[in-house]
Amino acid sequence: MKKVVLAFALLLAAFALAACGGGDDDTTAAESSAPTEAPAEKPADEAGGTSEAAKALKFEADPSGDLAFTAKTASWGPGEVTVEFNNPAPVPHNVAFEDENGEIVAGTEVITEDSETITAEFEPGTYMFICEVAGHREAGMEGTLTIK
Repeated sequence: MKKVVLAFALLLAAFALAACGGGDDDTTAAESSAPTEAPAEKPADEAGGTSEAAKALKFEADPSGDLAFTAKTASWGPGEVTVEFNNPAPVPHNVAFEDENGEIVAGTEVITEDSETITAEFEPGTYMFICEVAGHREAGMEGTLTIK
């Protein structure tokens, strides 16, 4: 068992080193992987409805493989919502939505280095968006989605 854990740790370290490899941009690793606030909000039109310009609510797993989403909060309008989840990392992740009663109301499949789109129905309220892979939520891979 120790050999399996050691092999997994070495594999993760190798991916982390590869992620730090050469790039020409001025963004540091800390800047690029730091969670942001309110990544997406469905714009409202003048009548109070939602604009056709906003097509999908987007979530992304941390590209470096950390157990985190790139944002901690999001807000969107109620109704049928298209959710796009991107996981550029080799670490398996998904995004699922838990209502105020602790029940999962929608979620993607667990993916690696891929993206997936789902459609879900959301009522106004507060939801937790989480990764359902064992241990990921407990490590902090969660955030708050407000449907208003």
